[in-house]
Amino acid sequence: MVERKNVLFLCTGNSARSILAEGLLQQLGGARSQAFSAGSKPTGAPHRGALAILAEKGIDTGFAQAKSWDFFASPAAPRMDFIITVCGNAAGEICPVWPGHPNNAHWGIDDPATATGEDAIRTAFATAHARLHQRVSAFLALEGDDIITKMDAIRAIGDME
Repeated sequence: MVERKNVLFLCTGNSARSILAEGLLQQLGGARSQAFSAGSKPTGAPHRGALAILAEKGIDTGFAQAKSWDFFASPAAPRMDFIITVCGNAAGEICPVWPGHPNNAHWGIDDPATATGEDAIRTAFATAHARLHQRVSAFLALEGDDIITKMDAIRAIGDME
Protein backbone atom coordinates (compact mmCIF):
# COMPACT_ATOMS: atom_id res chain seq x y z
CA MET A 1 0.00 0.00 0.00
CA VAL A 2 1.30 3.45 -0.93
CA GLU A 3 1.70 5.79 2.02
CA ARG A 4 -0.18 9.08 1.75
CA LYS A 5 2.23 11.98 1.10
CA ASN A 6 1.81 15.51 2.45
CA VAL A 7 2.79 18.23 -0.01
CA LEU A 8 3.10 21.94 0.79
CA PHE A 9 3.09 24.41 -2.12
CA LEU A 10 4.71 27.76 -1.35
CA CYS A 11 4.39 31.14 -2.99
CA THR A 12 4.95 34.61 -1.58
CA GLY A 13 1.30 35.76 -1.38
CA ASN A 14 -0.46 32.37 -1.29
CA SER A 15 -3.18 33.87 -3.45
CA ALA A 16 -2.66 32.40 -6.92
CA ARG A 17 -0.12 29.74 -7.97
CA SER A 18 0.14 27.88 -4.66
CA ILE A 19 -3.66 27.91 -4.30
CA LEU A 20 -4.00 26.47 -7.83
CA ALA A 21 -1.44 23.75 -7.07
CA GLU A 22 -3.13 22.85 -3.79
CA GLY A 23 -6.52 22.52 -5.50
CA LEU A 24 -5.09 20.47 -8.36
CA LEU A 25 -3.28 18.01 -6.11
CA GLN A 26 -6.38 17.62 -3.94
CA GLN A 27 -8.44 16.87 -7.05
CA LEU A 28 -5.97 14.64 -8.90
CA GLY A 29 -4.17 12.98 -6.00
CA GLY A 30 -7.15 11.46 -4.27
CA ALA A 31 -6.17 9.37 -1.27
CA ARG A 32 -2.49 9.26 -2.32
CA SER A 33 -1.70 12.85 -1.40
CA GLN A 34 -2.77 15.62 0.94
CA ALA A 35 -2.10 19.10 -0.41
CA PHE A 36 -1.49 22.30 1.51
CA SER A 37 -0.40 25.79 0.49
CA ALA A 38 1.06 28.80 2.25
CA GLY A 39 2.96 32.00 1.65
CA SER A 40 5.83 33.89 3.19
CA LYS A 41 3.75 37.10 3.06
CA PRO A 42 0.13 36.02 2.51
CA THR A 43 -2.10 38.57 0.80
CA GLY A 44 -5.11 37.88 3.00
CA ALA A 45 -7.34 36.30 0.35
CA PRO A 46 -7.06 34.15 -2.77
CA HIS A 47 -7.06 36.04 -6.08
CA ARG A 48 -10.46 36.03 -7.78
CA GLY A 49 -8.80 34.68 -10.93
CA ALA A 50 -7.55 31.62 -9.04
CA LEU A 51 -10.98 30.96 -7.57
CA ALA A 52 -12.62 31.39 -10.98
CA ILE A 53 -10.36 28.92 -12.83
CA LEU A 54 -10.62 26.34 -10.04
CA ALA A 55 -14.42 26.58 -10.08
CA GLU A 56 -14.44 26.39 -13.89
CA LYS A 57 -12.41 23.16 -13.67
CA GLY A 58 -14.79 21.66 -11.12
CA ILE A 59 -12.54 22.07 -8.09
CA ASP A 60 -14.33 23.07 -4.88
CA THR A 61 -12.74 26.30 -3.63
CA GLY A 62 -13.83 25.88 0.00
CA PHE A 63 -10.24 25.05 0.97
CA ALA A 64 -8.83 28.25 -0.50
CA GLN A 65 -7.47 30.77 1.95
CA ALA A 66 -4.20 32.69 2.12
CA LYS A 67 -2.10 31.25 4.96
CA SER A 68 1.31 31.98 6.42
CA TRP A 69 4.04 29.41 6.13
CA ASP A 70 4.76 29.99 9.83
CA PHE A 71 2.02 27.53 10.77
CA PHE A 72 3.65 24.74 8.78
CA ALA A 73 6.95 25.30 10.61
CA SER A 74 5.25 24.80 13.98
CA PRO A 75 5.11 21.54 15.95
CA ALA A 76 1.30 21.54 15.56
CA ALA A 77 1.49 21.35 11.76
CA PRO A 78 1.13 18.17 9.75
CA ARG A 79 4.56 16.80 8.83
CA MET A 80 5.35 17.44 5.17
CA ASP A 81 7.00 14.96 2.83
CA PHE A 82 7.52 17.55 0.07
CA ILE A 83 7.71 21.31 -0.10
CA ILE A 84 7.42 22.75 -3.59
CA THR A 85 7.90 26.44 -4.33
CA VAL A 86 5.96 27.71 -7.33
CA CYS A 87 7.34 31.25 -7.48
CA GLY A 88 10.87 32.56 -7.70
CA ASN A 89 10.50 34.89 -4.72
CA ALA A 90 9.55 32.11 -2.30
CA ALA A 91 12.27 29.87 -3.72
CA GLY A 92 14.87 32.53 -2.99
CA GLU A 93 13.69 33.41 0.51
CA ILE A 94 15.15 32.04 3.70
CA CYS A 95 12.59 29.44 4.67
CA PRO A 96 11.71 28.30 8.16
CA VAL A 97 13.13 25.04 9.44
CA TRP A 98 10.48 22.54 8.48
CA PRO A 99 9.68 19.72 10.91
CA GLY A 100 10.84 16.37 9.57
CA HIS A 101 13.21 17.88 6.98
CA PRO A 102 10.96 17.36 3.93
CA ASN A 103 12.28 17.07 0.38
CA ASN A 104 12.03 20.24 -1.67
CA ALA A 105 11.72 21.25 -5.30
CA HIS A 106 11.05 24.41 -7.29
CA TRP A 107 8.42 24.51 -10.03
CA GLY A 108 8.50 28.15 -11.14
CA ILE A 109 5.32 29.45 -12.75
CA ASP A 110 4.79 33.01 -14.04
CA ASP A 111 2.59 35.02 -11.67
CA PRO A 112 -0.91 35.27 -13.15
CA ALA A 113 -1.86 37.83 -10.49
CA THR A 114 0.20 40.47 -12.30
CA ALA A 115 -2.12 40.40 -15.33
CA THR A 116 -4.45 43.35 -15.86
CA GLY A 117 -7.71 43.44 -17.76
CA GLU A 118 -10.35 40.73 -17.63
CA ASP A 119 -9.21 38.82 -20.72
CA ALA A 120 -5.54 38.94 -19.69
CA ILE A 121 -6.38 37.77 -16.16
CA ARG A 122 -8.48 34.88 -17.47
CA THR A 123 -5.73 33.86 -19.91
CA ALA A 124 -2.96 34.16 -17.30
CA PHE A 125 -4.80 31.99 -14.79
CA ALA A 126 -5.77 29.43 -17.45
CA THR A 127 -2.10 29.21 -18.49
CA ALA A 128 -0.88 28.86 -14.90
CA HIS A 129 -3.52 26.20 -14.23
CA ALA A 130 -2.54 24.23 -17.35
CA ARG A 131 1.17 24.29 -16.45
CA LEU A 132 0.50 23.28 -12.86
CA HIS A 133 -1.89 20.54 -14.02
CA GLN A 134 0.91 19.14 -16.18
CA ARG A 135 3.39 19.25 -13.30
CA VAL A 136 1.06 17.83 -10.66
CA SER A 137 0.14 15.01 -13.07
CA ALA A 138 3.83 14.26 -13.67
CA PHE A 139 4.44 14.26 -9.91
CA LEU A 140 1.59 11.81 -9.33
CA ALA A 141 2.87 9.55 -12.12
CA LEU A 142 6.12 9.19 -10.13
CA GLU A 143 4.45 8.62 -6.81
CA GLY A 144 4.94 5.38 -4.95
CA ASP A 145 6.52 4.05 -1.78
CA ASP A 146 9.97 4.91 -3.14
CA ILE A 147 9.07 8.48 -4.14
CA ILE A 148 11.86 9.87 -1.99
CA THR A 149 14.37 8.17 -4.30
CA LYS A 150 12.87 10.02 -7.26
CA MET A 151 13.72 13.56 -6.12
CA ASP A 152 15.81 14.32 -9.22
CA ALA A 153 12.75 13.59 -11.38
CA ILE A 154 10.50 15.66 -9.10
CA ARG A 155 12.88 18.60 -9.32
CA ALA A 156 13.07 18.20 -13.11
CA ILE A 157 9.30 18.65 -13.28
CA GLY A 158 10.01 22.31 -12.59
CA ASP A 159 11.74 22.55 -15.98
CA MET A 160 8.62 21.47 -17.90
CA GLU A 161 7.23 24.01 -20.37
